[in-house]
Amino acid sequence: MSAQVQKQIVNLSPSQRAWMRFRSNRRGYYSLWLFSILLVLSLFAEVLCNDKPLLISYDGEWYSPVFHAYPETTFGGDFETEADYSDPYVRELISSGDNWFIDPLIPYSYNTINFVSELPNPAPPSENNMLGTDDRGRDVFARLLYGFRISVLFALSLTAIGVLIGIVAGAVQGYFSGKTDLVMQRLIEVWSSMPELYLLIIFSSIFQPSIWLLIILLSMFGWMGLSDYVRAEFLRGRNLDYVRAAKAMGLSNFAIMRHHLLPNSMTPVITFLPFRISGSILALTSLDFLGLGVPPSTPSLGELLSQGKENIEAWWLSLSTFLVLVGTLMLLIFIGEALREALDTRKN
Repeated sequence: MSAQVQKQIVNLSPSQRAWMRFRSNRRGYYSLWLFSILLVLSLFAEVLCNDKPLLISYDGEWYSPVFHAYPETTFGGDFETEADYSDPYVRELISSGDNWFIDPLIPYSYNTINFVSELPNPAPPSENNMLGTDDRGRDVFARLLYGFRISVLFALSLTAIGVLIGIVAGAVQGYFSGKTDLVMQRLIEVWSSMPELYLLIIFSSIFQPSIWLLIILLSMFGWMGLSDYVRAEFLRGRNLDYVRAAKAMGLSNFAIMRHHLLPNSMTPVITFLPFRISGSILALTSLDFLGLGVPPSTPSLGELLSQGKENIEAWWLSLSTFLVLVGTLMLLIFIGEALREALDTRKN
């Protein structure tokens, strides 16, 4: 390495050096890009996989059924209800004369049933359904795409809430220590001994299953592991010279915790983020597999795995879901390993 390059590296900020170390890990860097691309594509699942046309030109007017519901009478039909765009009669109406429409890449949504399939459901991969259909005739690829989006957004929400609560609890314990730390640690030990799965079963039987109910219940327990790391970092840093100097200058406890201790305690938090996300995805998949997760009509990776278990001969259900789940977890693990190495200051 030349002297000029070494000088440029020395002049970099710690965050810039960490980013350079992260980029040097090609596996983690490309995994981040691939995971980001898949997430962005899943956010536009309604545009990629839908049983409604993206755009319709009818009698000189423009219509977008993906974003607005139009009755069948709008296109010369007989019913006031929303048009069924998979009906050959409706498709013939909106394509008559100079009218035209643009279909999505995959003409199926997560709940679209393929009534024209010649094979019994679950049907194997075919020209119409590239990954086959499930036991109700719904397209597997569409359900995988929508299920991937729900799983990732659920994991991100659960991780964000857990990180926020864990940082606050660990910071208060570590900074004030003494009786505050002792009391909070005993409360955490009592709370962590609660049977989480039993509580999920009880609340699932009382309330209607929903994604928000799962987020609330799981976030009540998901912060305790992270708070231990934050607590240890604050305990280590509360007696350092720069913290004592800040106290001598009259800074408030909140200002010291926020501006001095917290930035230096974020290394374990950032390092464990991908692993916490992967754990949340696994938790949602497991609960859906057991029937304790989202409602049955919601696209879910766990529900597809459950269908694969019930239909052993339908190998495309289990195989496709397994590949999506394992591929997602592998990408997150590679990102986590790259972050851990990037935040290791001993690395050059």
